Amino acid sequence: MLRTRSGLPKHCGWNADRHGTRRVRFRKDGFTTYLTGPPWSEDFMRQYAAALEGVKVLATAGEIGASRTKPNTINALVVSYYKSPDFRALRPSTQVMRRNIIENFREPHGDKSVKGLGRAHLIQIIGSKANTPHAANNLLKVLRVLLGYAVSIDMIDSNPAIGVKKYRASGEGFHSWNEAEIAQFEERHPIGSRARLAMSLLLYTAQRRGDVVRMGWQQMKDNAITLRQEKTDTALTIPMHPDLAQVLASASRSHLTFLTTERGAPFTSAGFGNWFRDRCNEAGLPQCSAHGLRKAAATRLANAGCSSDQIRAITGHRSLAEVAHYTRASDQQRLARQAMSMQIGAEREQELSSPSSRLDKTGSK
Repeated sequence: MLRTRSGLPKHCGWNADRHGTRRVRFRKDGFTTYLTGPPWSEDFMRQYAAALEGVKVLATAGEIGASRTKPNTINALVVSYYKSPDFRALRPSTQVMRRNIIENFREPHGDKSVKGLGRAHLIQIIGSKANTPHAANNLLKVLRVLLGYAVSIDMIDSNPAIGVKKYRASGEGFHSWNEAEIAQFEERHPIGSRARLAMSLLLYTAQRRGDVVRMGWQQMKDNAITLRQEKTDTALTIPMHPDLAQVLASASRSHLTFLTTERGAPFTSAGFGNWFRDRCNEAGLPQCSAHGLRKAAATRLANAGCSSDQIRAITGHRSLAEVAHYTRASDQQRLARQAMSMQIGAEREQELSSPSSRLDKTGSK
């Protein structure tokens, strides 16, 4: 990779903010963002790759050459939003994810007037995704932000997305793996395979796929894995599970990351998700995904009697509410077993102490 005179990757340069702090700024073809962490470190290079991906999406979206965009259209709004401080303050991975949602919306509606987009239109657009309520809600969430920005730049007077109701998701999102499915995957993908390594990292660290693809030997210390979550910026130190240690013992040490593509390059989060789903299909588990293993890990911790705080110490969830449903389900099963055991014990004690029961037994002799 080309190293510039500043000692940074191509398209990067040092920039001092208003506090005088030196930061690395990425700039290419009208796209700019700040990268954090030591230059050339693994996390830094992940951000750099996401920034390059942002340029590709930007180019595909037509932001480059935006002078040809018609004023007051959704296309014009999107171009302006991409250049806004609010959007550029987002982490590169979040920018890419938000762009994907916006561009899918922009493709059929880009030439339409922003002022002509009313609440009834949004209800219809969101309603077209009724079969995928999570996708519908994600679109609504992003449109609220985008149209809120339109209000801030006086393109419209009010935000038509405010008041549009979310869909009540009928399920619980990604399918959570059960123990039989975990065993079935392990049988199909033995220790020594990349698929087994990927599954073990997901299951025994309880992290999101974007964090798992960044894990490597340099993060191993005192029989634990240290990381800083990409989504929440939460720093975690996760003790090594013996089963994960056994799988890592057969893993290659020739790359910075545990997981690599066939060409030996680090995975992107989306690329890894697609690759891992193929491995699930090979194991006869089309309903399973990488994120479902994070749920399975939290469920295992809850079933082991861990408190919400203890689960959060592993998963990195921000709030107790986010892990409460795992502990509630575990507590319900545990309390139900205790209640039934108490009932059966009380019934047996009552039977033994009942005079009629003793007379019946004496008379039968």
